Amino acid sequence: MFYHPEFDPVAIQIGAVAVRWYGLMYLIGFALGLTLGRLRIRTSQDTLISTREFDDLLFYVVLGVLIGGRLGYSILYDLSSILRSPLSVFYVWEGGMSFHGGLIGVSVAVVIYARLKQKNWLALGDFIAPLVPLGLAAGRIGNFINGELWGRPTDVPWAIVFPQSGSLVGRHPSQLYEFFLEGVVLFLILWTLSKKTRPAGVITGLFLLCYGFFRFIIEFVREPDQHLGTLSLGLSMGQWLCIPMIAAGLIFVVRTKSIKVKG
Repeated sequence: MFYHPEFDPVAIQIGAVAVRWYGLMYLIGFALGLTLGRLRIRTSQDTLISTREFDDLLFYVVLGVLIGGRLGYSILYDLSSILRSPLSVFYVWEGGMSFHGGLIGVSVAVVIYARLKQKNWLALGDFIAPLVPLGLAAGRIGNFINGELWGRPTDVPWAIVFPQSGSLVGRHPSQLYEFFLEGVVLFLILWTLSKKTRPAGVITGLFLLCYGFFRFIIEFVREPDQHLGTLSLGLSMGQWLCIPMIAAGLIFVVRTKSIKVKG
């Protein structure tokens, strides 16, 4: 059994300005996406998007992540606070971001950009999807550093005691499970397959399918949100949100056959 080091949440302090690890992980995630996207453009024979267009698209995506992630958390996980104080949705310094909300935000951003630039939104989705997992991995490292989103009690040899949980019980390091499956493994799957010729929408579908499956499984060892607990059928909110993701991913993979693209 191991003990969480209880890292200082502040990575850099310059006078009154404090840069927190979690915010730094977001910046690292966006930087990785930018680097990978430009690498794909340089090495790909596809002319779907230029470097300049990608930079513009990334701006839309960043807005989608931040707005969608915050709204998603506020509506799905903290609705009572919004009903009491609607302006609390803007209190980003208090934390609270939802992956599923961010996913919706990014999806809307990609569709809007595709309409403005008259591009195929499925092909754009396929371009963006492989750039996401390493950003998710960075975010999970941020969760681990903060000692949040810990797992359920366990006696496995690699269990970690998170003092932030209010007990000295060993728990699954679910943040690290998510780092590995939703980050590293998902990236390798999507990055490898995106280099092959396939129908537009397949990579997007694989992202939804694989992430939804990985997250659904990990939720069995991740402690549910204390104020929500488990919902119908003993599933967590995260699991219920993953079910439509998995269904949509299957539809994308099976039904998208019209436009062939190559990464």
